[in-house]
Amino acid sequence: MSKRCELTGISPLKGHNVSHAKNKTKRRFLPNLKKVTFRSDILKKNIKLNVANTALRTVDFKGGIDKFLMSAKKSSLSKKVQKIKASISAKI
Repeated sequence: MSKRCELTGISPLKGHNVSHAKNKTKRRFLPNLKKVTFRSDILKKNIKLNVANTALRTVDFKGGIDKFLMSAKKSSLSKKVQKIKASISAKI
């Protein structure tokens, strides 16, 4: 499983742990991912996605997965979600 959000494209970042003596060791900053099931009102089916917590809050703010996908840019979405967006726009 890749550590990438399927809605926003957020992926791990690289950085350093810095000790008090300023010694630097490499580390990764991982996104806060959750497996979430969304209900699409237009398609009338459930959609399982691997989503960052910030994206989950944004979906709630926009008013659901359908409205979020209509306003989202295609470049940030995964291939699976791009197909879902295309099927939603075909139904409208």
